[in-house]
Amino acid sequence: MSAVNPPSLTSSLSFRLGTLGTIATTRFTAAIEDRGLKPKHVALLAALDGGAAPSQLELAQAMGVAPSLVVSMADQLQALGAVQRERDPADRRRQILALTEDGRELLHECAAQAHAIDAELAAALSPAERESLRHALGVLAHEAGLPVEE
Repeated sequence: MSAVNPPSLTSSLSFRLGTLGTIATTRFTAAIEDRGLKPKHVALLAALDGGAAPSQLELAQAMGVAPSLVVSMADQLQALGAVQRERDPADRRRQILALTEDGRELLHECAAQAHAIDAELAAALSPAERESLRHALGVLAHEAGLPVEE
């Protein structure tokens, strides 16, 4: 009886997505570092732009990170003029974060960088394949509870 070889690791979706995700993250990190940003900063800007709960604690919960990380990122983004903090008039202990116009512009620049990286990564695909990949990843993202724009 011959042994059945299991599929190779490199053919698995998790390995391919993980490896390509690392490549994309490395490229994106390099593209935004001259702005003093890391991907988590951009995620915070995007969360605020998308209407996520504006308190630092609620943002930490929505992003699945420690509240102290949101405080640190907000400090850095505030120093860049990308976000502003205000005390919640209903609860003086609560800090409300808001995206500034400079923050919106910074987010727009980061989105342009991300789309340029997308084009590089998908250059070998036909337009129909790119659309199919975009759609499939949207389905997977939605199933994972991530925000999905169409």
